[in-house]
Amino acid sequence: MNRIVVVGASAAGLTTAETLRRRGWDGTLTLIGEESRPPYDRPPLSKQILTGAWEPERATLRSRQDLARLEADLRLGQYVAALDVPGHRVRLAGGENIGFDALVIATGVAPRRLPDSDLAAVHVLRTLDDAIALRAALRSGPRVVVVGAGFLGTEVAAAARTMGLEVTMVEPEPVPVRRPFGDRIGALVAELHRSHGTRLRCGVPVRRLRGAGGRVTGVDLGDGTTLPADVVVLALGAAPATGWLEGSGLPLGDGVECDAYCRAAPGIYAAGDVASWPNAHFGTRMRLEHKMNAVGQAMAAAGNLLGDATPFAPVPYFWTDQYDTRIQAYGIFPPDAEMRILYGDPSNGPFAAAYGHHGRVVGVLGWNAPRQVRTLRRLVVDRTSWAAFAATPALSPATVN
Repeated sequence: MNRIVVVGASAAGLTTAETLRRRGWDGTLTLIGEESRPPYDRPPLSKQILTGAWEPERATLRSRQDLARLEADLRLGQYVAALDVPGHRVRLAGGENIGFDALVIATGVAPRRLPDSDLAAVHVLRTLDDAIALRAALRSGPRVVVVGAGFLGTEVAAAARTMGLEVTMVEPEPVPVRRPFGDRIGALVAELHRSHGTRLRCGVPVRRLRGAGGRVTGVDLGDGTTLPADVVVLALGAAPATGWLEGSGLPLGDGVECDAYCRAAPGIYAAGDVASWPNAHFGTRMRLEHKMNAVGQAMAAAGNLLGDATPFAPVPYFWTDQYDTRIQAYGIFPPDAEMRILYGDPSNGPFAAAYGHHGRVVGVLGWNAPRQVRTLRRLVVDRTSWAAFAATPALSPATVN
């Protein structure tokens, strides 16, 4: 195996390349990224970069010297248009073909949009350039409508309120972040935002964007009302960036469908937001859009490509920062899971909770409780019986610290 191509130059792609070199592989390595910028960190985009606490350069993951030490053919600002699996090559948008003996797909996701989202002052937030453009728009003190109240939408709303702006957040679900955490945590997040002055319109779908002279002026809701807006941020989730793989023969569902070893086909692996794989620890197929998973899966994919044959079965870890609150989570949070508070009181301060599903502890969550949630993580790692856990006095709030 002399030639490895990595498509995608964000956290997963960069980690793949670094892992290959760290493991001693010294063949020809090509790293292709659609953006012209060197690899950068995405989590700060909706927080420190957006508010201006960081300048854009601070999000850069590696210096030019670090990238040079990879001894890779770094192709930034180039889009891969197609994959030829039998021919073992990828075709760039300009027509150039690059051959490989092994390929790692790390193309991430692309933000979903609404019709008329090409109106001026309608923004999405996926790239560093997106964050810079949105930050500039927010500095004029506009009325902001955020469409979508998942992690990204709630973080953007929090950042805009921190900047002193008038913010309304719209979400078709009854509460924010319902999909990852359910109604109870969603209600707490809603109250957090209301307490900081964000207006919430939950349980109401968006009908269309309203514009005049090519610029957005408002958001029409399904109940017949219109929210005036100078800036609209679309935080509607994202879809795996697999368009260039159509017709390749790779299994494509919710992303690139891999086996437990991150392998989509012989010699072809995937990692990060674009990859779907069966996680044996939880007995379910999953695709995660979190940096920690992108890094871990990239290391696993690179190792398996080099012959490790180790299933990738992590306990996911992710977090969100909003105002003065950090929510940290380990594991998974099925919508029908049972939730139990283990530490603190959700009504007046920090707390930690566990989630049970099919007889096992599958997730733990901490609200401004970093020590407690780190301790409780072991419940998920050990696949603790939900019944045994409920009967264990050692897990009472007084002992979780």
